[in-house]
Amino acid sequence: MSETGLLPAYLIVGTDGVKRDHAVSRMKARLEKSGMVEFNLDERDMTKDPDIESIIGSLNTFPMGSEFRLVILDGCSKLAKAVSEPLVEYLASPSPTTVCLIIADSLAKNTRLYKAIAKIDKKAVIDCSGTKRWELPRRVQQMATQHGKSISTAAAEELVSRSGENTRMLDNDLAKLAQMVEAPQIELADVERWIVRTAEVQPWDFLNAVSARDIRRSLELFNLLPVKSYVWTYTLLCGRIRELIVAKALDSRGQGRELAATLKLQSWQVKNHLTWARRYSMAELVAALEGAVDVELALKGSADSQTALLLWITNILRKS
Repeated sequence: MSETGLLPAYLIVGTDGVKRDHAVSRMKARLEKSGMVEFNLDERDMTKDPDIESIIGSLNTFPMGSEFRLVILDGCSKLAKAVSEPLVEYLASPSPTTVCLIIADSLAKNTRLYKAIAKIDKKAVIDCSGTKRWELPRRVQQMATQHGKSISTAAAEELVSRSGENTRMLDNDLAKLAQMVEAPQIELADVERWIVRTAEVQPWDFLNAVSARDIRRSLELFNLLPVKSYVWTYTLLCGRIRELIVAKALDSRGQGRELAATLKLQSWQVKNHLTWARRYSMAELVAALEGAVDVELALKGSADSQTALLLWITNILRKS
C-alpha cells in the first residue's frame, strides 16, 4: 500500500452500474482534491482502445502535482491475451504512485488477471454484483435517500416494474421523482404519474397483482403482456393458485411457517403468500383452478384465447 493509503490496483467487478459509478466517483473525488486532475487522470475504453503499450506507459508515468495518478481501464471482461498478459506482468510490480482501476462486468476468479489483482490485497476486489430482482425494491428505497427522499414499498416496487432492473436507469428515475415530488416521501401515485414504463411487463408482476386481488393493476398489466406470453402466463398463474391453496390450508391449521418447506421454495419466494391467500376463500381458489381447464382448451387453438384468459382472470379477481 502506498503513502496515500491506496492500493496500486483495484478490480471493480459486477453489473451494478450505480455501485460501479460510486466506486469510480470516490476515487476521482480523491484525485480532484489535488487540483491537477487533467494531468493525472487517464481513462480508457478497453473494448475500443486496448493500446497496451500506451497503457503500460501511462501506468508507469509519475503523477504531476498530486499524490497519485489514476488510470481507469473500463470494459475488461474479455481482454485478449496480448492485452491481459502485460497487465498481469505490470501488476506483479506496480508503480507505487499510480492507482489502476480495472472495471469488468465479470471476470472469472481463475484468470491470471483476477489472481494478479487479488494477490495485491483482499480489498483490491470491489464486488459490484447485480441486485436480485426481489431485492431491488429495498435497494431502490436505499438509493432514494441519496436524492433526499424516502419512497414507499409500493412505489419502489412499481418503479422497478416500470423502469426495469438496470440500477442506473432506476437511479435516474429516482432523481427525476425527487425533483417532481415536493413531499418528503415518494408514493405509488407519484411513480404512476411521472414515470413512463420502459421495461417489458414481467409475468411475476402480473402474478403478484392477481395474488393481491388488485383488479385495476392486474388488468393494466395483463393488457401490457405480449400475446406470445399468454400460455406461459397461464401456466404460471395455475402454479400460483396451487401455491395459494397450500398456503390457505397451512394457515387454517396454524402451520403457515411451514409453507416454504412444503412448497420447496426459498422463504423470500413465499413471503407474501399467506397475506395473499387470506384475501381469497378456499372455495374461490379451488373454483379458479377448476376454471383453468376451459382456458387451457381455448389457448390451444381458439381464436378467442385472449378473451377466455381475460374472463378467467376477471372471475378470479371478482369477489363472490
